Amino acid sequence: MIPRGNLRAVSHEKKEVAMFTAFLIKYAEIGIKGKNRFLFEDALIQQIKYALKKCEGEFSVHKTQGRIFVEAQTEFDFDQVTGRLRRVFGISGICPVVYVEDEGFDKLCHRVVSYIAQVYPERNKTFKVHARRARKNYPKDSMGINTEMGEAILKAYPEMKVDVHQPDILLNIEVREKIYIYSEMIPGPGGMPVGTGGKAMLLLSGGIDSPVAGYMIAKRGVKIDAVYFHAPPYTSERAKQKVMDLARLLAGYAGPVYLHVINFTDIQLYIYEKCPHEELTIIMRRYMMRIAEQIAEETQCLGLVTGESIGQVASQTMNSLLATNEVCGLPVYRPLIGFDKQEIIEVSEKIGTYETSIQPFEDCCTIFVAKHPVTKPNLNVIRRHEHNLDERIDELMENALKTKELIVAE
Repeated sequence: MIPRGNLRAVSHEKKEVAMFTAFLIKYAEIGIKGKNRFLFEDALIQQIKYALKKCEGEFSVHKTQGRIFVEAQTEFDFDQVTGRLRRVFGISGICPVVYVEDEGFDKLCHRVVSYIAQVYPERNKTFKVHARRARKNYPKDSMGINTEMGEAILKAYPEMKVDVHQPDILLNIEVREKIYIYSEMIPGPGGMPVGTGGKAMLLLSGGIDSPVAGYMIAKRGVKIDAVYFHAPPYTSERAKQKVMDLARLLAGYAGPVYLHVINFTDIQLYIYEKCPHEELTIIMRRYMMRIAEQIAEETQCLGLVTGESIGQVASQTMNSLLATNEVCGLPVYRPLIGFDKQEIIEVSEKIGTYETSIQPFEDCCTIFVAKHPVTKPNLNVIRRHEHNLDERIDELMENALKTKELIVAE
């Protein structure tokens, strides 16, 4: 264990971060949860601990008086740690913190002046001191700290000016067991901690949309498992690897993703042989939903998640979505239902899935797509044509489920 006085935060880009040894974690939505707030805080702490497992160094994560702190126990890489924390749902902001022992107000003033010198080499800025005295036996109240600390800063740096309305620097001083100093906030992803919203099964393909749908449902606190429909030899191992890569990218936000890989070839060929080709996509989607729902029920998922948005392709018209939904007993969640393609692409770029999604490896839906797919399927007609499959479809579905492959993406 490195003595705390010798701790360093290493950064390849920002030399001034070397002084930081802790982070104050801010949350937004959790704060309005009333008497259940502690459950969400505890879930957030667990997600933070999981995120930091892949970081160099050792960390203590704890909460105190409505605050969550990450404290470094050894040297660490600042950029790596903040990069991981920026992917933890539930975090609205990450504040790099310097903390000092209570050795008197003069000593505190000296530390704050030193802090400004290190973090803000260009000091022709406005500032405001915002003190919070959680420890009420501290000899100065919050207003006294604000006033006297402001005077000390102006004395050290006459070029700086006070602006209480829109300061360039909001200098926070929190008096607790120790005294915490921070002035910068790195934005987090927001949302709710994963696991607080139940669990759902994501139908994950190699396209742009479904990973974004998984990200967005996970942001609401939902733990996601995933199912991928593979159709060898019509889809290659590279296509399967692409989906595994997307699952791993999602796991960076949502925690471990259990990916169920279904061999769908025999079912697709049977549908292709027995059903009208203009209805292929709808009928295949209906059987995908049936299989996904069965896995979801076996794994205690509370719903299915897809990347569909209204009207994007023939299988996503209102009529088509009605036909797809009809086979599901579980609710089907479609986080992208009102998004246009450009909006979906922007999210995929933000979360880092876009470059993987556009790799030119086909999935099973694109291989068997009809030239002129029906856009307004009639449910009664679809049901009647599905009876063409009665002879073997149950056997094929059972075999697909028996031979499924489980991959844990982390």
